[in-house]
Amino acid sequence: MKSIIIDDEPDAVEALHITLMEVCPEVAVAGKYTDPEKGLAAIRAQKPDLLFLDIEMPMLNGFQLIEAVGDVSFAIIFTTAYDRFAVKAFWFSAVGYLLKPINPDELRRAVDKAAEKQRTERAQLDLLRQQLYAPADARRFDKIALPCSHGYTFVELADVMYCESESSYTKFHLLSGEMYLITKALGEVEAMLTGGDFFRIHKQFLVNMHHICNYIRGDGGYVVMPNKVSIPISRIKKDEFTERFTRF
Repeated sequence: MKSIIIDDEPDAVEALHITLMEVCPEVAVAGKYTDPEKGLAAIRAQKPDLLFLDIEMPMLNGFQLIEAVGDVSFAIIFTTAYDRFAVKAFWFSAVGYLLKPINPDELRRAVDKAAEKQRTERAQLDLLRQQLYAPADARRFDKIALPCSHGYTFVELADVMYCESESSYTKFHLLSGEMYLITKALGEVEAMLTGGDFFRIHKQFLVNMHHICNYIRGDGGYVVMPNKVSIPISRIKKDEFTERFTRF
């Protein structure tokens, strides 16, 4: 794993680097910085897998630095002389919180946790890519990976009631009442789910046919979903919907 160390104490930086070489040889230190602003620039330029970060530093503390990064795509291990920041550190999704002087065994465990996080996220990303780029006739899967603030959330397709278009975004409405907003147009989502239990009932809605509670006939008609939401049926989709509806 490519890593960066940021700590305003030069001795602490060197001590951590030496310990890493001894107990975590798979961690390559790409940069060591005592100036947090230079460290921030290095993160943006080098895109590390792992960041070792002190908390109390002049000009820019560790939490401010992470907020400045914005989209955090790496694992974070905080290294500090104080234990009072531990709870806040985990608000920032840290995989480790190490007190100085750093214990080699604790460092090893924290790096192992970071490596597991990296493997999991890569597996999730691989699954998402498979879903997005597989040929339409090969798209047969039970789960979908939805991007979220910390990576990807795996959702059972059987738990999705319907998908709703929001301009170039799509809302996934689940049976649990949860809702996920992803940065893909409904047409892209429909293409992913072609051949399954989902039907584009309206330009704004893609419904799971298994979760339709009621079908109300009329000019175009509408369906009622488990959350009591009524979804209109497009006139041009009515015949195809009626044919599909009789299968369920």
